Amino acid sequence: MKKQIPASELPLQNDGAIYHLNLHPEELADNVVLVGDPGRVEMISGMFDTVEVRKQNRELITHTGVYKGKRISVISTGMGTDNIDIVLTELDAVANIDLPTRTVKDEHRSLNLVRIGTSGALNPNIECGSFVASAFGFGIDGVLRFYDTKDIIREDIVEAFVQHTGWDCTLPYPYCTAASKELLTRIGYDMTKGITVSAPGFFGPQGREVRAGLKYPSLNQKIETFDYQGTAITNMEMECSAIYGLGNLLGHHALTVCLIIANRVTCKFLDSYHDRMETLCRTVLERF
Repeated sequence: MKKQIPASELPLQNDGAIYHLNLHPEELADNVVLVGDPGRVEMISGMFDTVEVRKQNRELITHTGVYKGKRISVISTGMGTDNIDIVLTELDAVANIDLPTRTVKDEHRSLNLVRIGTSGALNPNIECGSFVASAFGFGIDGVLRFYDTKDIIREDIVEAFVQHTGWDCTLPYPYCTAASKELLTRIGYDMTKGITVSAPGFFGPQGREVRAGLKYPSLNQKIETFDYQGTAITNMEMECSAIYGLGNLLGHHALTVCLIIANRVTCKFLDSYHDRMETLCRTVLERF
């Protein structure tokens, strides 16, 4: 007899949909676009030829439809790796758990997960308005360290980073996981590539000082100068590392592509980026 996952560990809606995403298995496509901004869901699904599913629970909005013959779901995650922990776990549950019985299915369903977001560059040569495809997601948020990660963490990169930055032991211990090589080649082949750092916040954790003082004011400079065997850190955002970590752990293909709207080194900012974001979204849909 298969082991049943308790209701307390995998809650469902009254109609049997997964609890937070409010989705049934047939409402989820194999190709999934993840966006932080709920408003971006409508923008992307507006490019679809048809939309068959529109669901919402809290800030989590899902539209599933067809773009040039390809069935695609676009889902808003909200901001942060804590939200990604919920979204990725529930997407996997919708794909690979028989929800009525709360038991794991015999056949594994693998999803293609592409995050489209905005980000700040940590390299002076990466211009605002450019596209970055993350070869690695480097987490300083700690989420993946709560899981049995087996062989998916690149501890060699982590240890080199810890040595380079003099990482303080009071901070969450970093982790690093790789993008799907297949998606990186197919979708991000002509984009800038490198290591993307995911922080657990927008201000202090990303080295922004407004009124509260920073404990490690020189940390960003150390991060910016890190290079591992020719692969440098390109940018910083708030979701990539958990998407890659949980994607790898659960057997899915994951990629993050970001529009650079700020350069943290040169202090430049892109005031209007709607057209460039629309171009990036359409590029991903075309290459899925």
